[in-house]
Amino acid sequence: MDFWEVIERRYSLRDFDPSRDVAPEDVEKILRAAIRAPSAGNLQSWFFVVVREEEKKEALARAALEQRFITQAPVVVVVCADPDRSATRYGGRGVNLYCLQDTAAATENLLLAAVALGLGGCWVGAFHEEEAARALNLPSHLRPVAIVPLGYPTRPRTGRAPRRDLKEVQKTI
Repeated sequence: MDFWEVIERRYSLRDFDPSRDVAPEDVEKILRAAIRAPSAGNLQSWFFVVVREEEKKEALARAALEQRFITQAPVVVVVCADPDRSATRYGGRGVNLYCLQDTAAATENLLLAAVALGLGGCWVGAFHEEEAARALNLPSHLRPVAIVPLGYPTRPRTGRAPRRDLKEVQKTI
């Protein structure tokens, strides 16, 4: 799919086709796209947890303020930051900012790769970090930053979410 078409087709998918799984090789392609994202100092301070177990998806949905659509996705990727990795070069700024920017860039690559493969996903940021970390038994040095359910849409997308006009969000100096 053309890059510009991928950009135009990306939207927050919350209604997954329950009859279609996501092939492991597609998950790998998506994660390979995620790790091609830029990162501060090329430290690549991210870690990905691929969740297929129903009980783990249930726990993530609870942690995410009962966003039940998470349980309907065949696969959920939890994008985690490794603040300690960023701190090795950048100290507090790495911990408080750069590792989060790194994971945000990786998450966007992940979502765009999913669209290019005919899938969709949703970037879930509203969740209790401690609860999500506990559900996944994450080591203490990893911080969950995004929960991304992935799957095939149940129906074609209709309409588009409005975007602010470019004139409102740009200044040339």
